[in-house]
Amino acid sequence: MVSGSARAERIAGRRELRCRDGGFVTAEAAVVLPALVLVAMALVWALLAASAQIQCQDAARAGARAAARQDSPDAILTTARSAAPRGARIQVSREGDMVRVTVTATAPGPDALSLELSDEAVALAEETVGVSGG
Repeated sequence: MVSGSARAERIAGRRELRCRDGGFVTAEAAVVLPALVLVAMALVWALLAASAQIQCQDAARAGARAAARQDSPDAILTTARSAAPRGARIQVSREGDMVRVTVTATAPGPDALSLELSDEAVALAEETVGVSGG
């Protein structure tokens, strides 16, 4: 049979081991939590950048459709701006029968991580559809 003092020593020894291990958990948490926060912030930034890229693509397509329909230059810019991210630059050009709309924007987020996002769309001008050359 184990005496009361031996039992008390065993319990005290277990408590001492638990106390020594408790500091490791705190130290590991202090290292891991900031890393998890950085990963979460990077994921949010990547999603915002992907969303802005999709908006650039949609704006370029909408602008190219409007330009192909021979809408006025103001209507083309208004159509493209309504789908573009805030602060986007829109450029419309024509090369022969083709109209080209380019939308360029800066990805949202910190300036240190800023990306230049761009997309363009090309469409055949409607006045040239069905016209034969010879």
